[in-house]
Amino acid sequence: MLKLIAAAALLGATPAAAEVVTKPSPHTVDVTADRLAAAAGDAGATVVARVDHAAAAEGAGMVIPGATLLIFGDPQVGTPVMQEDLRAGLVLPLRVLVHEADGSASAVTYQTASDLFAGLDVDPSGEAAARIDGALDNLTNSAVAD
Repeated sequence: MLKLIAAAALLGATPAAAEVVTKPSPHTVDVTADRLAAAAGDAGATVVARVDHAAAAEGAGMVIPGATLLIFGDPQVGTPVMQEDLRAGLVLPLRVLVHEADGSASAVTYQTASDLFAGLDVDPSGEAAARIDGALDNLTNSAVAD
């Protein structure tokens, strides 16, 4: 009986839906990703990785729509968050998915700071979280601008 109660508690503990922002882009996935990488670099961030999910799927003999994940960060922004809670390293550096989208050539999608840091000892209304949300908003706006 105790195992059944524990299993029911685990089933009820599913996380809430992620708080994500999606912005349409008039550019292709590759162009939008290039523009995002350039905007991040211009802002002083470093692009740590660029993951082409569609190419990886193709290499495995499968097909998905165009999707590229950019991982980037700036220690001046991320380090204060990790000083609050080192576990923030699980979600930093930041990630933005550039993907094919209905109604536009592509779109950018990212999680807000409050979602990224849910369950961590990071103040979601603090200065570091606000800087991250502002940076993600500004960088993605640059990537999707005409």
